[in-house]
Amino acid sequence: MKQLRPYPQAIVSRKAARSLKAGHPWVFEGEALELRPSPLDGREATNGCAIDLFEESGTWQGVGLLSLKSKIRVRVVSRNANDRLDAAFWWRKLRWAWGHRKATMGSRALAGCEPDTNCCRLLFSEADAFPGLVVDRYEDVLVAQVGTVGMELLRPTLFPLLALVLEEDGVRVRGIYERSDSPARLKEGLEPRKGWYDFSAPGAVDPLAIEASGGALDGCLAREPQDARLVVHENGLAFDLDIENSQKTGFFLDQKYNRRAVRQVSGGRRVLDCFCHVGPFGLNAAAGGAEFVRCVDVSQTALDLAAQNARLNGLDVNADGTPRMGFTQADVLAYLPELARDKARLRAEGGPFDLVVLDPPAFTKSRRTIDHAMRGYRQINQDAMRMLPRGGYLATCSCSHFMSRERLAQAIAEAAHGAGVQLRQVEERQQAPDHPILWGVPETHYLDFFIFQLV
Repeated sequence: MKQLRPYPQAIVSRKAARSLKAGHPWVFEGEALELRPSPLDGREATNGCAIDLFEESGTWQGVGLLSLKSKIRVRVVSRNANDRLDAAFWWRKLRWAWGHRKATMGSRALAGCEPDTNCCRLLFSEADAFPGLVVDRYEDVLVAQVGTVGMELLRPTLFPLLALVLEEDGVRVRGIYERSDSPARLKEGLEPRKGWYDFSAPGAVDPLAIEASGGALDGCLAREPQDARLVVHENGLAFDLDIENSQKTGFFLDQKYNRRAVRQVSGGRRVLDCFCHVGPFGLNAAAGGAEFVRCVDVSQTALDLAAQNARLNGLDVNADGTPRMGFTQADVLAYLPELARDKARLRAEGGPFDLVVLDPPAFTKSRRTIDHAMRGYRQINQDAMRMLPRGGYLATCSCSHFMSRERLAQAIAEAAHGAGVQLRQVEERQQAPDHPILWGVPETHYLDFFIFQLV
């Protein structure tokens, strides 16, 4: 590298250099061999700062954000030696991320419905080169999760600029709600935080961000605290969300198009929606003409919201007053085998069902528990298959990157063998494009989704 750059430096191992060259953005604790001060002004490396990465041979490999308390020591944000990580750099990257959502989702809306970018993930951590930052848009409210010290320090720059990027497209953001309450923050030495971001607080807006925006930010970011209950729209349906207390950011936007796929095969069917959360699969099935939908979840709070959402969309009862949707609080892992062996209970729940949706939480969050997860996926799919008639449909998925597509397919195939059925694949899908998959970074590919018919 010919020019001097203003950042401290990290000398990385050969193993790390190979991984960086292959496109992965992480340098682990033992791979950062030495930290050196900035050659330009002598600044020492500090927690959360920008840092240049060099091989032992002296070859520059990128610039990232340093996490001194994490096992992931550096996360790369740029591989362009001309980049300087100032407010203008982050503004360009935010515009680029929003432009990707508009390009990939802007023309997919259902006829007569809201744009698909109305509710979408604006930033997806490493996949958008904002490592540790997730931001979801729910119409005019953003919900953010900050998980790394580098992104923590950049909040006064990124949050105002993100609001401005949307405002340039005519979307005035009412507020940003932080759900930075994940236990993973502790690994970065960060305390959990939850609540509305206060743009008026001292230091909440970076003066350099105002300068980078040409003054457009100045005076336009006063936001009043908002209610954490929102009514938002997706696929033409209204959803009452509790962004303060629900799982993660309040909704699972990654399944947007998979829910549409279920809607397309639901007409005239009796549907069992397992692990239903606040009811998006079940409501899409009902909107697609399902005869009856039973939603099941272990959380009564989630079920109450699901029932509210059914009423909100007029999908709770038929014209003659008979129920169109029902809601059961149960542990699905015990509920499914009970229905499979107890025909009276099956009928009481609205069965027999000819479409089952399985959208379980991640059964594994580490490589150590993959075998246990395989058994779990195999069992719930086998129980569902045993309950379904020939010609019935099964929609099933996994949301853990440790449970690869190949492992999930194996578990489903073994389940079919155990249930004595053959599967005809209807569709294979993944997460929506607002949750982009970055090749070379397997952690960004975490959702696999199948629809089968039993033949």
